[in-house]
Amino acid sequence: MVPKSAPGSSMSDSITHQILTLRGKAVIIDSDLASLYGTSTKALNQAVRRNIGRFPGDFMFRLTPNEKHEVVTSCDHLAALKYSPHCPCVFTEHGALMVAAVLNTPRAVEVSVWVVRAFVRLREQAVQFQTWINELNALQHQVRDHDAAIRSLLTALEQLLAASPRKSRPIGFIPQAIDGDE
Repeated sequence: MVPKSAPGSSMSDSITHQILTLRGKAVIIDSDLASLYGTSTKALNQAVRRNIGRFPGDFMFRLTPNEKHEVVTSCDHLAALKYSPHCPCVFTEHGALMVAAVLNTPRAVEVSVWVVRAFVRLREQAVQFQTWINELNALQHQVRDHDAAIRSLLTALEQLLAASPRKSRPIGFIPQAIDGDE
Protein backbone atom coordinates (compact mmCIF):
# COMPACT_ATOMS: atom_id res chain seq x y z
CA MET A 1 0.00 0.00 0.00
CA VAL A 2 1.32 3.41 -0.98
CA PRO A 3 1.29 6.08 1.74
CA LYS A 4 -1.45 8.64 1.35
CA SER A 5 -0.40 12.16 0.54
CA ALA A 6 -1.91 15.27 2.07
CA PRO A 7 -5.19 16.47 0.55
CA GLY A 8 -4.61 18.72 -2.42
CA SER A 9 -1.09 17.45 -3.05
CA SER A 10 0.32 14.52 -4.88
CA MET A 11 2.57 11.74 -3.65
CA SER A 12 5.53 13.23 -5.52
CA ASP A 13 4.95 16.53 -3.66
CA SER A 14 5.30 14.80 -0.30
CA ILE A 15 8.41 12.97 -1.50
CA THR A 16 9.87 16.22 -2.82
CA HIS A 17 10.02 17.54 0.75
CA GLN A 18 12.24 14.59 1.71
CA ILE A 19 14.76 15.26 -1.06
CA LEU A 20 17.79 17.23 0.09
CA THR A 21 20.71 18.79 -1.74
CA LEU A 22 24.07 17.50 -0.51
CA ARG A 23 27.40 17.75 -2.30
CA GLY A 24 25.56 19.43 -5.15
CA LYS A 25 23.26 16.45 -5.71
CA ALA A 26 19.60 15.86 -4.99
CA VAL A 27 19.45 12.93 -2.56
CA ILE A 28 17.11 11.15 -0.19
CA ILE A 29 18.18 9.77 3.21
CA ASP A 30 18.11 6.00 3.66
CA SER A 31 15.54 6.17 6.49
CA ASP A 32 13.14 8.25 4.37
CA LEU A 33 13.57 5.90 1.42
CA ALA A 34 13.01 2.85 3.64
CA SER A 35 9.84 4.41 5.00
CA LEU A 36 8.56 5.10 1.49
CA TYR A 37 9.36 1.57 0.35
CA GLY A 38 7.70 0.06 3.42
CA THR A 39 10.76 -1.53 4.97
CA SER A 40 13.12 -0.83 7.84
CA THR A 41 16.26 1.20 7.35
CA LYS A 42 18.28 -1.81 8.52
CA ALA A 43 16.69 -4.10 5.89
CA LEU A 44 17.23 -1.49 3.16
CA ASN A 45 20.90 -1.06 4.07
CA GLN A 46 21.41 -4.85 4.26
CA ALA A 47 19.96 -5.23 0.75
CA VAL A 48 22.28 -2.47 -0.46
CA ARG A 49 25.34 -4.12 1.16
CA ARG A 50 24.44 -7.47 -0.45
CA ASN A 51 24.32 -5.72 -3.84
CA ILE A 52 26.99 -3.05 -3.33
CA GLY A 53 28.18 -3.37 -6.95
CA ARG A 54 24.90 -1.80 -8.05
CA PHE A 55 25.56 1.36 -6.02
CA PRO A 56 28.52 3.36 -7.33
CA GLY A 57 29.37 6.74 -5.82
CA ASP A 58 26.99 8.63 -8.09
CA PHE A 59 24.07 6.43 -6.90
CA MET A 60 24.80 6.40 -3.15
CA PHE A 61 27.22 7.81 -0.61
CA ARG A 62 27.55 7.92 3.16
CA LEU A 63 27.32 11.27 4.95
CA THR A 64 30.25 12.63 6.91
CA PRO A 65 29.65 13.45 10.60
CA ASN A 66 29.50 17.17 9.72
CA GLU A 67 26.94 16.55 6.97
CA LYS A 68 24.92 14.38 9.35
CA HIS A 69 24.92 17.17 11.93
CA GLU A 70 23.83 19.71 9.28
CA VAL A 71 20.99 17.46 8.08
CA VAL A 72 19.78 16.75 11.62
CA THR A 73 19.73 20.44 12.54
CA SER A 74 18.00 21.58 9.35
CA CYS A 75 15.41 18.79 8.96
CA ASP A 76 13.03 18.30 11.86
CA HIS A 77 11.82 14.90 10.65
CA LEU A 78 15.39 13.55 10.88
CA ALA A 79 15.91 14.40 14.56
CA ALA A 80 16.14 10.68 15.44
CA LEU A 81 19.39 10.48 13.43
CA LYS A 82 21.02 12.68 16.06
CA TYR A 83 21.32 9.73 18.43
CA SER A 84 22.39 7.16 15.83
CA PRO A 85 26.07 6.19 16.05
CA HIS A 86 26.18 5.67 12.27
CA CYS A 87 26.21 8.20 9.49
CA PRO A 88 23.31 7.53 7.13
CA CYS A 89 23.55 6.67 3.46
CA VAL A 90 21.90 8.91 0.92
CA PHE A 91 20.67 7.93 -2.52
CA THR A 92 20.46 9.93 -5.71
CA GLU A 93 17.56 9.41 -8.10
CA HIS A 94 19.33 6.49 -9.78
CA GLY A 95 20.27 5.00 -6.42
CA ALA A 96 16.67 5.20 -5.22
CA LEU A 97 15.55 3.31 -8.33
CA MET A 98 18.26 0.72 -7.83
CA VAL A 99 17.09 0.22 -4.22
CA ALA A 100 13.60 -0.50 -5.55
CA ALA A 101 15.06 -3.09 -7.92
CA VAL A 102 17.11 -4.68 -5.13
CA LEU A 103 14.16 -4.80 -2.72
CA ASN A 104 11.90 -6.11 -5.50
CA THR A 105 8.67 -5.72 -3.56
CA PRO A 106 5.44 -4.54 -5.20
CA ARG A 107 5.37 -1.49 -2.96
CA ALA A 108 8.99 -0.57 -3.78
CA VAL A 109 8.28 -0.84 -7.50
CA GLU A 110 5.11 1.26 -7.21
CA VAL A 111 6.65 3.93 -5.00
CA SER A 112 9.79 4.15 -7.18
CA VAL A 113 7.63 5.71 -9.89
CA TRP A 114 6.62 8.44 -7.45
CA VAL A 115 10.23 8.92 -6.37
CA VAL A 116 11.30 9.42 -9.99
CA ARG A 117 8.48 11.92 -10.50
CA ALA A 118 9.60 13.84 -7.42
CA PHE A 119 13.19 14.04 -8.68
CA VAL A 120 11.94 15.12 -12.13
CA ARG A 121 9.78 17.81 -10.53
CA LEU A 122 12.83 19.12 -8.64
CA ARG A 123 14.84 19.28 -11.87
CA GLU A 124 12.01 21.22 -13.54
CA GLN A 125 11.87 23.61 -10.61
CA ALA A 126 15.63 24.08 -10.77
CA VAL A 127 15.34 25.06 -14.44
CA GLN A 128 12.55 27.50 -13.57
CA PHE A 129 14.58 28.96 -10.70
CA GLN A 130 17.56 29.40 -13.02
CA THR A 131 15.35 31.31 -15.45
CA TRP A 132 14.19 33.58 -12.63
CA ILE A 133 17.77 34.08 -11.45
CA ASN A 134 18.83 35.09 -14.97
CA GLU A 135 15.94 37.57 -15.17
CA LEU A 136 16.83 39.02 -11.76
CA ASN A 137 20.47 39.39 -12.81
CA ALA A 138 19.38 41.24 -15.96
CA LEU A 139 17.20 43.55 -13.85
CA GLN A 140 20.04 44.10 -11.43
CA HIS A 141 22.35 45.18 -14.27
CA GLN A 142 19.63 47.48 -15.55
CA VAL A 143 19.18 49.03 -12.11
CA ARG A 144 22.94 49.52 -11.78
CA ASP A 145 22.92 51.42 -15.07
CA HIS A 146 20.01 53.53 -13.84
CA ASP A 147 21.79 54.18 -10.55
CA ALA A 148 24.87 55.41 -12.40
CA ALA A 149 22.75 57.73 -14.58
CA ILE A 150 20.90 59.09 -11.54
CA ARG A 151 24.19 59.66 -9.69
CA SER A 152 25.62 61.63 -12.61
CA LEU A 153 22.40 63.68 -12.81
CA LEU A 154 22.57 64.46 -9.10
CA THR A 155 26.23 65.41 -9.40
CA ALA A 156 25.44 67.80 -12.24
CA LEU A 157 22.57 69.33 -10.25
CA GLU A 158 24.79 69.78 -7.20
CA GLN A 159 27.41 71.51 -9.34
CA LEU A 160 24.79 73.85 -10.76
CA LEU A 161 23.43 74.67 -7.32
CA ALA A 162 26.88 75.10 -5.81
CA ALA A 163 28.05 77.52 -8.47
CA SER A 164 28.42 81.02 -7.02
CA PRO A 165 25.67 83.29 -8.20
CA ARG A 166 26.83 86.10 -10.50
CA LYS A 167 26.46 89.62 -9.32
CA SER A 168 23.96 91.13 -11.59
CA ARG A 169 22.03 94.31 -11.67
CA PRO A 170 18.44 94.06 -10.77
CA ILE A 171 16.04 94.15 -13.64
CA GLY A 172 13.53 96.96 -13.82
CA PHE A 173 13.28 100.50 -12.46
CA ILE A 174 14.71 101.16 -9.05
CA PRO A 175 13.95 104.61 -7.73
CA GLN A 176 16.83 106.32 -6.05
CA ALA A 177 16.31 108.77 -3.32
CA ILE A 178 17.08 112.36 -4.21
CA ASP A 179 18.58 114.51 -1.50
CA GLY A 180 15.71 116.92 -1.44
CA ASP A 181 12.94 114.30 -1.27
CA GLU A 182 13.39 113.33 2.30
